[in-house]
Amino acid sequence: MKILVAEPLSPAAIALLQKQSSWDIVVSNPKEYEPHLADCDALLVRSAVKVKGDTLAKAPKLRVVARAGVGVDNVDLPAATAAGVLVMNTPGGNAVSVAEHTLAMMLGLARMVPAATASTRAGKWEKKKFLGNELRGKTLGVVGLGNIGQEVVRRARGFEMRIVASDPYVNPATAAHLGVELVSLDELLSNSDYISLHLAVTPETRGMINAATIARMKDGVRIINCARGELVDQNALCEALVSKKVAGAGLDVFEPEPLPADHPLLQCDNLIATPHIAGSTEEAQEIVGIRIVEQLVEYLQNGVAINAVNMPAVTPEQYKAIGGSITLAERLGKFAAYVSTGHPKGVRVTYFGRIAEMNTNLVRNAALAGVLSRGLSNRVNLVNSMQVAAQRNLTVSESHQPRSIGEDSVLVEIDTDQGVTSVSGSIILDKPRLLSVDGIRVESTLAGQLIYMRNDDVPGVIGHVGTVLGRNSVNIANFSLGRQDKPTAPGQPLIAVALVEVDSAPGEAVLDELRTNPAVRLAVTVQPGD
Repeated sequence: MKILVAEPLSPAAIALLQKQSSWDIVVSNPKEYEPHLADCDALLVRSAVKVKGDTLAKAPKLRVVARAGVGVDNVDLPAATAAGVLVMNTPGGNAVSVAEHTLAMMLGLARMVPAATASTRAGKWEKKKFLGNELRGKTLGVVGLGNIGQEVVRRARGFEMRIVASDPYVNPATAAHLGVELVSLDELLSNSDYISLHLAVTPETRGMINAATIARMKDGVRIINCARGELVDQNALCEALVSKKVAGAGLDVFEPEPLPADHPLLQCDNLIATPHIAGSTEEAQEIVGIRIVEQLVEYLQNGVAINAVNMPAVTPEQYKAIGGSITLAERLGKFAAYVSTGHPKGVRVTYFGRIAEMNTNLVRNAALAGVLSRGLSNRVNLVNSMQVAAQRNLTVSESHQPRSIGEDSVLVEIDTDQGVTSVSGSIILDKPRLLSVDGIRVESTLAGQLIYMRNDDVPGVIGHVGTVLGRNSVNIANFSLGRQDKPTAPGQPLIAVALVEVDSAPGEAVLDELRTNPAVRLAVTVQPGD
């Protein structure tokens, strides 16, 4: 396993990586990391390295991009998903650092600290010029009440500020616990003395601070943005700073970054500007570095994707509960793809018993990955299976039957233009086992080399199989049989199925010999798993 660290990571995080004795750890930098991409399994980045389509094309073995930080603006998520590469981040790891920087901006604006410092250094002593304001009693409007917004609230309360917040996705109980009044965005904009932004860039939030919204704000408002530069129309803010409609602004983020030195915004003397350093503290960098390494180890060793941003996330406890079902569903999907005929139109996954009471998103993705991996050369896995299914116009549906009688099991059905193929299975003695094919009860392993046969239930077929395989030196490890309870139509023979576990792949010539028996309708090899 090769792990490529493309940007500076805390020594503690590097040491934690190096504890994984079987891993090859390559510590590089944004200028020199690319030659190591060809055979790396995991790529660790912060914000400088841009993981775009061309980068992913150079890393055919890549399984995961681990971002030591919150935003993933530097990662092309659609391209990573299409390549089957998991992307994970570390939300909340630098929340305290960003919150403290936000308060530092507020205090700096209230007391004009940067300008007063420059004046004093210039030999002036302008006490009257730098008459400031207290934060006490002022109204702080927090836009976005996620991890960072909540940390800002906790700290601002110590300054005896009145705090209001706007966030359509926050639970009112969370706001109540924080002692925050939830209001509409319009109300927040019109009543706040300080406005602090703590939300992601979306089509709805891009440029949300603009000429129109600034016009609705109180005269003399102060604006702080330690989130994303794209949230603010910088030209509109510049005009408001010049006119003093906005008394001051504290910006840690810009669009683009770095902002050109001659940009008019940087000429405003009531602006405090820092170079995207809100989350850059020794403590935060160590926390996010250790967290991302812990998440990487958990994913590569145990398959648990914590803080995944491009696939359904589950907790370690949930993964422990469904991990076996994920393996089972993928192997059932692959088995069904081997034995089905015709062009697929859709896939349906049904869960019975306790599995049906769980979060089955990853189980569904696994079943799809198994179905699709049979016919595609590109990698299909838990990350991109839903996307690939959509691209191939496959309908995907699920059914949950928690109160069903019988085993806890999974049923995978492939609907094709020639009919429906169904396979079911369960976890038995901690291993995935096949239980039925097209409703015919037949139990078998879902691993190794299998020969699947479908035939009329007439004498001589089993002997024919043994003769052909023996003649071709193919050793039989296990032989499982099953047949219909009743014929498909009156007068027709019963249909039987056979699953022959063999020690070596039989080859197409051997399958052709098996098919020479007129009772044999189908004979194919199946490799559902290791």
